[in-house]
Amino acid sequence: MRPRLRSSAALLGALVALLVAGGPGSRDASAQANTLEVSSWWTSGSESAALNVLFDRFKQAFPGVAIDSAAVKGGAGSNVQIVLATRLRDGNPPDVWQTFLGASLRAYAQKDRIADVSPVFEQTGLAEAIPAAVLEAATWSGKQWGVPTGAHRGNMLWFNPALLQEAGVAVPSPGYAAATFAADLSALKARGVTPLCLGAKDRFTTTELFENILLSIVGAKGWSDIAADRFNWSGPEVRKALEQLGQVLGYADGAGSLTWDEAAKQLASGECAFLSMNDSLYGELVADGVPPSDIGYTAYPGTEGAFLAIIDTFVAAKSPRDGRNALQFLSTVGSASTELAFAKVKGSAPLRRDIDPSSLPAYQQSAYQAMNAGPILLSITHGELLSPQFQQAMYDGVAAFAQSRSPKAFTDKIQQAVSGTVRTGH
Repeated sequence: MRPRLRSSAALLGALVALLVAGGPGSRDASAQANTLEVSSWWTSGSESAALNVLFDRFKQAFPGVAIDSAAVKGGAGSNVQIVLATRLRDGNPPDVWQTFLGASLRAYAQKDRIADVSPVFEQTGLAEAIPAAVLEAATWSGKQWGVPTGAHRGNMLWFNPALLQEAGVAVPSPGYAAATFAADLSALKARGVTPLCLGAKDRFTTTELFENILLSIVGAKGWSDIAADRFNWSGPEVRKALEQLGQVLGYADGAGSLTWDEAAKQLASGECAFLSMNDSLYGELVADGVPPSDIGYTAYPGTEGAFLAIIDTFVAAKSPRDGRNALQFLSTVGSASTELAFAKVKGSAPLRRDIDPSSLPAYQQSAYQAMNAGPILLSITHGELLSPQFQQAMYDGVAAFAQSRSPKAFTDKIQQAVSGTVRTGH
């Protein structure tokens, strides 16, 4: 059942008034009334362009407000989280910052760090327009706490069609199986082709690869068990996933100094054949001028029916410099026209079901359809499904396994976090 929203845009005005007035520890609104500081980790070519879409839309509607973009480089927010934690501790948060839905969002709400943005959902019609699973992930204690920008599909496998054909390897088609993928990796290596790019400088890329393998083994039912803390992290399914991860990593490039977007460029230039990553990669390659026909894609083997959603979300500080600007920015982000314009640049799937996706490229139309066909699953790698503590344990466990190839190295890290897992229930 969808949460009941409080009524009318008048509530948005009341919340704005409350935020502008501030509370204990609030900052001087009068001195900063025409500024808006937005913290994010969007610094690559496609990410910066997509962020500018949001800024431009906001400035068109509110030309008197100056935006201060506090972007910090680091894939999936690894570095900006450190900066943000320090600022929150010091009582000096940005007005608006980027996070993910689900557990990450809820952690801020439970600590009373962010504002209730239910009126924004009411004003923009988001509650009725987005999938129920996404609305649930934005909700805690009957209220909404963050405004999503769109959904990236995490369980994707990308390939260079020309390189595969040149190497005599068949281009993947629907139903592409794990056994076929393993055989193709082996064949590519035998022919002197680098089978897989990884972008391992950004730790999330290897963790995403493991997450996709695990999903291929446990399916949507297993994902529900993980969310409900009914999953055995020392069991045979995890051992099988780690075995497959070890096999796939054996075909990866050794370029641990490459970031995810640099690895994407290597895929496009034919320096490797495959790359497993969320479809931020698509937006990045298109932004680099790569023709969409040069980018091959399929769902990660064994996950075709699922949509592993990575949902970038903006929240408003509980005590911002100017609550009016913060909430107006979130209302801009949540509008149908902004979401569609943003998706065209970012490579994401719009979440709203009241938009016409026909103006999007073919890949994004297919992602939009896959999302609405469901099921929509939340990501462990990006802190949506389980607690931030478990997310960190997953990163550490995957890194320990990648270095040692020891399943115990992985499970030891995970077991330390299991007792502190925060589930997705509200």
